[in-house]
Amino acid sequence: MVTFAPASPAEARELVALRSATAQRLTDTFGVGPWSRAATERGTLVNMRRSQVWIARDGGIVASFSLSVRKPWAIHREYFTSSSTPLYLTDMAVHPDRQRSGIGRQCLVEATRRAREWPADALRLDAYDTLAGAGPFYERCGFRTVGHVVYRGTPLVYFELVL
Repeated sequence: MVTFAPASPAEARELVALRSATAQRLTDTFGVGPWSRAATERGTLVNMRRSQVWIARDGGIVASFSLSVRKPWAIHREYFTSSSTPLYLTDMAVHPDRQRSGIGRQCLVEATRRAREWPADALRLDAYDTLAGAGPFYERCGFRTVGHVVYRGTPLVYFELVL
C-alpha cells in the first residue's frame, strides 16, 4: 500500500537516487535530452526549502513530487487561467520499476488533495513536449493543455487543473 508523507532532509539521498533512476530510464529510452540532467543532493535540499516535497512509500521511496507557490523558471503565466492562488507541481518522479502501476496517478490525486487543502485554486505544471514527456498521462488524469512553448531550446507543454 502506497503512503504519502512530507520528505525530510535525511531522505535527500534516496530522492536523488529515485530521480537519477528515472532520468536514466528516460535517457536509455529516448536518448540524451534535458531529462538526462543528474539530480544532486544539494539541489534536492534547496528544493525542500523552497517547496513542499512529498514522497510515496511502498517499502522504500517509489515516487515523489513537489508543490510550490513559486513559479518555476519555465512557466509563463499568460498561458493559464486567471488564478489568485495557483500551486505548481514539479519534480514528479516514479521509480522505473514501479511505472505503469498506478503510482503516478496516486501522486496526482495526492497533489490535488494537498492543493485543495492549501487552499489553492489551480494546480499547474509543465512537461516535455516530446516522446519523453508525460503529456498524455497528465491529460488522462484530468489536466488540461493550456499551451506549447519552447523554453531555452526545450519544447514544453503546459497543463492546468482548475480546482
